[in-house]
Amino acid sequence: MDLEMQCMNIISNVGTAKSMYIMAIQEAKKGNFAEAKKMIEEGEGFFTEGHHAHFEIFSSELSKEFSQGHFLLMHAEDQLMAADTFKIIAQEFIEIYERGKL
Repeated sequence: MDLEMQCMNIISNVGTAKSMYIMAIQEAKKGNFAEAKKMIEEGEGFFTEGHHAHFEIFSSELSKEFSQGHFLLMHAEDQLMAADTFKIIAQEFIEIYERGKL
């Protein structure tokens, strides 16, 4: 698979993960904690797929020079990190909503 396709794989998977985490917060806000936790777990599967794709690129590109194709990789990495951040935030919100603190 070429670099662009690998990057799109990352962006697609971690973008879906991020969306799942946001929906988890919305479900927790409604008091649907089981559904919120299910969405976190589902999002984790997408995130893991994106993370594995990122690791493959990183491993294969480690010895190569920086090129224009890496701009797409940077976007993919940005999406990867954003999804991870949203997961953490979503988990915190669920816990807060479960405790009835908001």
